[in-house]
Amino acid sequence: MNVEELHAYAIAGKIDELNLISMEGGIYVLEARMHGAAYPLSDTRGHMFHLRSVEHARDLIKSFPVLPFNLVHTSVHDEMCGLSAAAEESLKVPLAFRSFWAH
Repeated sequence: MNVEELHAYAIAGKIDELNLISMEGGIYVLEARMHGAAYPLSDTRGHMFHLRSVEHARDLIKSFPVLPFNLVHTSVHDEMCGLSAAAEESLKVPLAFRSFWAH
């Protein structure tokens, strides 16, 4: 899903929530959740769209209607310590949709 499609779905009220997923290396990926399925944001070439920060994501979605917006940190314990994926869930933290410092 590209930014234009994401915006159209948001305007139509079809998006349940937006999740900003924190990846290793300080990269974030934005996904839209609709009817239980995840749709990651892609660029114009169809590649995963990488964001630099929470504020970068807020700037990207500033013209959208307000939606539930979460920061998601996935667990890496299974890779680091050999624990099973069921041993620990991802950490999901609600974020303010708009920045407090926006003008």
